[in-house]
Amino acid sequence: MSDILTITLNPAYDVSTSVGTVTPGPKLRCEPATYDPGGGGVNVSRAISRLGGVSTAFVALGGQTGAMFHALLDAEDFEVAQFEIEGNTRQSLAVIETSTRQQYRFQLPGPDWRPKQTAAMLEHLRSHLTRGRIVVMSGSLPPGVPADIASTVNKLAVERGSRLILDTSGAALVAAAANPGPPFALLRMDGAEATEVSGRTFTSPAELADYGLELVRGGVAEQLVMSMGATGTVGVSATERFFCRPPKLETLSAIGAGDSMVAAIALELSQGMSLRDAVRHGVAAAGSAVLTPATELCSKATADEILGQVVTEEI
Repeated sequence: MSDILTITLNPAYDVSTSVGTVTPGPKLRCEPATYDPGGGGVNVSRAISRLGGVSTAFVALGGQTGAMFHALLDAEDFEVAQFEIEGNTRQSLAVIETSTRQQYRFQLPGPDWRPKQTAAMLEHLRSHLTRGRIVVMSGSLPPGVPADIASTVNKLAVERGSRLILDTSGAALVAAAANPGPPFALLRMDGAEATEVSGRTFTSPAELADYGLELVRGGVAEQLVMSMGATGTVGVSATERFFCRPPKLETLSAIGAGDSMVAAIALELSQGMSLRDAVRHGVAAAGSAVLTPATELCSKATADEILGQVVTEEI
């Protein structure tokens, strides 16, 4: 059994293509598409494989798109624990406008979950929350799933001796920031998400670190990782505050950067590395991901090269 489990409740069958110009009205003749299994946790497992690690992906799949999704997973180098759901797995579309190099990203909603399905998922998940395991819950939630489901999963994980890393957004992140405990092992968000949750504006790493420390002291999470995009990433715990600054890189596609960061962090933590080392590797992995087109993820060789250029500063 692998030391890392990823959880994806709202996976997406990712379609990516390009077209000269995006204009309303006429048919747009696109380039041949590429297809990838997507969604936060799945992308984390894919990135872990590319970084040389091993994980198991707990994935909720259903319908014809779910079957196509699973066929794509067969080509990946990790174990899959499938949870069968009602309805079709959602799809997403990413289009690069080649005349401007801008990227357009369209996300369809997932199928509605009923309370009985959520309860069945938690029961199915329980056996995978084994002692000593790093668990990464990443991505959006399907309609119908309670916004505070991450706190429920975290409580199960703590009871069974696992440690939960959470990377989510929207109402689920707002609920996570009010987590009544036990604390998440690690909570990841970016500056814009921190603004959405807190109602404040953050203009510096120090301001973001101050907010992260508030969440740590409030028992929300033991550690915070807070990204400021290409500028760098803040790491916060009860005992340290630091900022990891990457080298300047040309972005081809932002898709997968956050998932690559979380993958590297989870992999380093599963091997007993410090938060500081884990975040440095996460910044390097995210940097390697933005250098790849469409929905491609990080490259270990490129991440290793970038790692030596990441500068860590005390806050």
